[in-house]
Formats: sequence, C-alpha cells, structure tokens
Amino acid sequence: MKINTVSIIGLGALGIMYAHHFSKRLPKENVRIIADQERINRYLQNGIYCNGELCTFNYVTPDESVSPSDLILFTVKFDGLQEAIESVKKHVGKDSIFMSALNGIISEEMIGEAFGFENVLYCVAQGMDAVKVGNQLTFDHKGKLVFGDHEPGIISDKTKAVEDFFKHVELLYEVDTNMKHRIWGKFMLNVGVNQTVAVYKSNYGEVLREGEARQTMIAAMREVIQISEKEGINLSEADLDYWLKVLGTLSPEGKPSMAQDIEAKRFSEVELFSGTVLKYAEKHGLEAPVNKMLYEKIISIESEYVR
Repeated sequence: MKINTVSIIGLGALGIMYAHHFSKRLPKENVRIIADQERINRYLQNGIYCNGELCTFNYVTPDESVSPSDLILFTVKFDGLQEAIESVKKHVGKDSIFMSALNGIISEEMIGEAFGFENVLYCVAQGMDAVKVGNQLTFDHKGKLVFGDHEPGIISDKTKAVEDFFKHVELLYEVDTNMKHRIWGKFMLNVGVNQTVAVYKSNYGEVLREGEARQTMIAAMREVIQISEKEGINLSEADLDYWLKVLGTLSPEGKPSMAQDIEAKRFSEVELFSGTVLKYAEKHGLEAPVNKMLYEKIISIESEYVR
C-alpha cells in the first residue's frame, strides 16, 4: 500500500498549510483541493497566500470524476463536515484512507459512519500557530500530525502507509497507539485555550503568562479531566501539563481559530467545545461552571452579530 494522491477538503488555516506543503513535494495533479465552483472562482480571483507566497493549487469540484485518492484529509470546520463528507464521495475508493484534522472528539465517528470505520485513522494536529486573515495564512510553527488506529496497541498497514508518505513529503508526524486518549487530550486543550483566548479577545501570550486568563483556561481543562474519568479515558494532571507544554511552543502573538472567528464576527465552534463539555457533565451529573461561563459569554458575543 503506497500513497501517491491526496485530496484535501477545507481551505482554512490547516488546509492551506498542508496543501501548500504537499504541493511543494508532489506533482501538482496528485494534490487535489476539493471545493465548489463558486469558491474556486473566488480563490482564483483573490489568490491564496501562505507566508506571503501565492499558492497555485489543483482545484477539483465535488461533481468532477477523478480516480480514487489514496488519502483524503478533512480540514473543514465542524459545521461544514457533513457537507464535506458528501463532497468527497467521488474521490473515494475501496482502499482510500481517511484522516480528520478537525477539532473535537466526534469527526472520525461521522466519517466512519459514512464510509466505513476500517479505513479511518484517528488524527490530531498539534503545535501549529497558523493564523488566517482573509486570503493570507501566516505561521511560525507548522506543528505535527499525530495519528494512529482506533484500536489501542496496534499499528496497521494503513498507519504504516501514512507514516511512509509523511516521511516522503517531509511532514513532521508522530504515530500514537492510544489515539482516543490523545484526541481527548487535544480536546481538553481546545476547550481551555480556544474559548479563553476568544472571550478575553487576546492571543496565546495572554494564557502563556500567569494571570486570570491562564487560570480560567486551566480550570476549563480540569473540567474535561473529570468528565474523561467518567468516560473511561482517564486524562490526568500529567496530560494537562503535557498540553500546556505544547501550548508553550506557540508564538505569543498567534491565536486559535475560535478567537479568529470572534474577531471576524463568524459563528464559532462553541458547541463543539463547551457545548460538548456541558452535555457530558449533564450526562454524568457533574458541574462544569467554568465551561458554562465561557459558553454563555461566547453565545452572548455571537448574539450581537449583525445577521
């Protein structure tokens, strides 16, 4: 099993970053960016820039017939995932491997329900500080993709194929044999940092230094730890320390996607973060006051948008 072709859907920060990286190391026709014609026209008219360089991507519409892709990478926002699943159908073959770089803890389940779980690898993107403003993406740290199988303790042929591919294209990666734990850990970080930076209308620097914002972030993360114990994931203070160290590698001037959404007056993924925490808390009879506060503040901010 060898990966030669990649289809990417979603040209947000991660989509641009990975598309740009792959396009530098593979034949242009082997990296397909899936988008509807209206979006493609806008991309071509306005251009897409990655650290100041104009990107010349290979665009393909969802209706265009192509040979099956070896790897299909989802980099959309969560509210666009269901549409994205429909849009990739003509790129899917019996051996296509699916990976999702989305935030949250359920995108792999949705993709698996649509295409079969046997070809879905679990994945988290961590350590990047990409910021997208309009058609301009900038970043100092590309971070890495951490991936592996759904079942703990194994490394399948599909995981080995992706590992070989990432080596070939020189993309930093890590194979993890306990991906469910890793995904919950990244979810814990997102719940803390994304929402806190958005509410405080600041940047990573605000939560990297001691103060109220950092205390709020850590308290929100600890509420995820208590829920994870009830779900059998068993995150710990050691996991919290690990993810705080990952956060510490990011540029203080950078900011997470939710803060970028709030600045641009776009509706955020709050339901994916504190919304999910509150549902799990209710399920297990737990209190999550910090996430409740963050949820209410973000909903209040979004309620003021001009519709």
